[in-house]
Amino acid sequence: MKITTIIVGMMLFCAVQVANAQQLGIGTMGQGTSAYSMGSDLAKVLSDNRLPALVKPRSGTSSYLPLIQMGELDMGIANALEVGDAVRGNGDFKGRALTDIGPVVRLFPLRVGVFVRAGSGIETLTDLKGRTLTYGFTSQVTIQRLVDGLLAAGGLSPDIKPVMVPNVLRGADEFVSGRADAAFFALDSGKVSEIDASVGGLRILPLPDTSAALARMKEVVPEVYVMTALPAPNLAGIDTPIPMMAYDYLLVASRQVPDATISKVIDILCTNKPGLVSSFATFQDFDPDHPVRRHWRSLSPRRDASDGTNPLMVG
Repeated sequence: MKITTIIVGMMLFCAVQVANAQQLGIGTMGQGTSAYSMGSDLAKVLSDNRLPALVKPRSGTSSYLPLIQMGELDMGIANALEVGDAVRGNGDFKGRALTDIGPVVRLFPLRVGVFVRAGSGIETLTDLKGRTLTYGFTSQVTIQRLVDGLLAAGGLSPDIKPVMVPNVLRGADEFVSGRADAAFFALDSGKVSEIDASVGGLRILPLPDTSAALARMKEVVPEVYVMTALPAPNLAGIDTPIPMMAYDYLLVASRQVPDATISKVIDILCTNKPGLVSSFATFQDFDPDHPVRRHWRSLSPRRDASDGTNPLMVG
């Protein structure tokens, strides 16, 4: 009887180990963040399609991208700027480049820009010269680079009066209070609609539509690109189509994950967009045909592809 119990116990233990070994771990920020919501949605769609996956939240990308490099996590969610720093050994990854991670699919683009009051008289990024702008972003260092990239596009360096803030939410408060003439935010954020209503109307400053402006912007932030934003009922601050800065959120993976598994992940996600959108509406901008999916294992993320594109910089 004891021997039978031991054998059954060992069989159950082995079954659990096998199940755990086959379950994909997806690194995200902590619970309550958009990255966690994204990861949970991805894990559900994969699991519903017979590829078990589980979100593994951590304190930030600087803590879980190295775990993907080591193979302790299979995948993770990060924006293109963070992945660019990781594979080049810059920023939080200075001196420890992560050469064994790569983008699997682009989840969606994030459009960002500088907002001003509709009646401010500020029409272009260049008009920000000498004006007050939310700046610093000590707890969101990636945001500071984006702001500097926008200012560079407008020919400013930075030539503004900084209103130092730790994050975009504090920046929004400073803008609403009138202590800042302009503030940085993401176009699709619900916070923007809230600000629009509280200040009597917003305007998003367009990127200059010139190759020189684009070159100045990309010199500061190589992973960004230009994306046209169209007027829509849910988008405050846009009355006509305007060019905006955009960058991508990516699903990245360890190169230790088998090719067959990566292919299955790509196929499941790219054929189940409705399932993704039903749980996380921002996946409406997920493009199954985006070029990033062509690049898995075909190149290092640090090199340009033979077709002239880069998986971290394809708009």
